[in-house]
Amino acid sequence: MKQWIELVECPRDAMQGWKQFIPTEKKVRYLNTLLKVGFHTLDFGSFVSPKAIPQMADTKDVIRELNVGSSTTRLLAIVANIRGAAEACSYELVKYLGFPFSISNTFQLRNTNSTIEHSFNIVQTIHRLCTENKKQLVVYISMGFGNPYGDPYDEKIVIDWVRKLTKEGIQVISLADTVGIATPEQVERVTQTVIESFPGITVGVHLHSTPVNHQAKLEAAVKAGCQRFDGALKGIGGCPLANDELVGNMNSELMIPYFEEKGLLPPLNKQALSESIRMAGEIFLLGDRRKLGDWRQETGDRREAEEEK
Repeated sequence: MKQWIELVECPRDAMQGWKQFIPTEKKVRYLNTLLKVGFHTLDFGSFVSPKAIPQMADTKDVIRELNVGSSTTRLLAIVANIRGAAEACSYELVKYLGFPFSISNTFQLRNTNSTIEHSFNIVQTIHRLCTENKKQLVVYISMGFGNPYGDPYDEKIVIDWVRKLTKEGIQVISLADTVGIATPEQVERVTQTVIESFPGITVGVHLHSTPVNHQAKLEAAVKAGCQRFDGALKGIGGCPLANDELVGNMNSELMIPYFEEKGLLPPLNKQALSESIRMAGEIFLLGDRRKLGDWRQETGDRREAEEEK
């Protein structure tokens, strides 16, 4: 029998860089519909500084209105420092905390205003918080397939950091192609190497792609034995603090038929999925995709970690 993969839907990643503020009520309706679909995990929001990511300023209001009910979908929230992790841990509904750990020092400073080494210390503390509060920490290896900043990169760097993280007890690692530069061959090679080197953990991928090359990357990750896949309906999203125009998230609307054909997904609620796709079309209006350059410049120096310090 084929083992089902864990499909993670990431509306938070889709919404966080959107130009217009999405009303809280609309976010709640969208997320409640997604909770009915049957995704393994819903990356629904983040406990970060509203100055850094204004779109996520209402996460604490959103979570109070979510109807988890009989849904089997787990909630994941992104955090960037200890304060945010402590806040996320205070909510019983949050099962996973996600931390963006970049192996590009340039991007880690840009994203969380901390060096790689300091971020590792933060991860250690957040992992202790998660253990104490019966949460699970997901560490995203940002820039896991290379970076555009000229920082040192090779697959040994990836392996070395995954080794350090797993020694701390981290059980879920997601390799992130943050700026969409990975080739299918690289996706397969790096993912397979991590899986074979650390057989006791769950290894996922958070890939960015165009509709043209999404299937080749998916096939590469599946061939490598990947167990966990992130996506976002309509292929919207990407980190607004990256210094590049990003290729969008892997489009869940395209991923689902591929996984179903391979027998890798449990049955989904197709009525809820159709409604979610319709609502995504309303929220992310065609032709209104954000140009991030000016906004990055405005927010580039306002980092959540500064408030922590």
